[in-house]
Amino acid sequence: MSIFPLKISKIFLYDEPAVPQIEINDLAKFLGREFQVDVEVRRSLFQHFETKDEVFEDLASCRIFNIRIPFEKHKPTREETGSEEQGQSGSIVLYDGFELQNIYRDLIPASEFSHNEFHLAFTTRLTCSYDSNDYRYHGRAVICSNPAIISTTGIIEAPAKPREYYLKIYEKIGQGLNLDRLKEEFRERFLDYNDLRLCKAARTYAMQAIFYHITGMPFCESKECMLYNAHWQEELIRMLEAGRLCSGHQAALDNYRKCSA
Repeated sequence: MSIFPLKISKIFLYDEPAVPQIEINDLAKFLGREFQVDVEVRRSLFQHFETKDEVFEDLASCRIFNIRIPFEKHKPTREETGSEEQGQSGSIVLYDGFELQNIYRDLIPASEFSHNEFHLAFTTRLTCSYDSNDYRYHGRAVICSNPAIISTTGIIEAPAKPREYYLKIYEKIGQGLNLDRLKEEFRERFLDYNDLRLCKAARTYAMQAIFYHITGMPFCESKECMLYNAHWQEELIRMLEAGRLCSGHQAALDNYRKCSA
């Protein structure tokens, strides 16, 4: 595999305190070891940098209300802006991932934003992107480029759960569905909120984001490689259990280390 990597001099990780399962300090050690680079852990992006009131209005304007049409920015209500300022809780809200990325980029000062300084932010906001092939938005676990965004909600909601799970929901919806019991039945076959496996998922998507930054190619065809683009939760779990790169991407990483030495 011939890859000419861009050298990263430093990685900045922005925490999502609502999801301690990502174990951000352990993630920093892992990335520092894998890419042989200094990694700085920071509080969330909006806590670390000075955030003006209009930023929360901008965040609310990134919300998606019709998944069937490309992004249309709207004028948010006071309630929407207020929920963003408070950290937005309650039902899942969809956001255009690239619009969100623009807001994140504008918060980072130019003095810390060079091509070899990489920023990676975690968020509970569900990032989405519009697919012109089927004319609809899809949830995404990771939005690549710099800064990259990893959505912890996207890790759980974007890859589909097993087909049998959805069939049982349809089967029992009129009989009094006990969702907690159903989730317990399938708990080994998909990730859920507060799942301890989120730390491994964070590593996987961080690797994808960094590989995209240094090579422009984040994904792999091997289903056991950390860089595989999992569309199903069971595919994601298989990747997490393998916990490694394929031989080709491992060789690329080894070459990157030599070039960076």
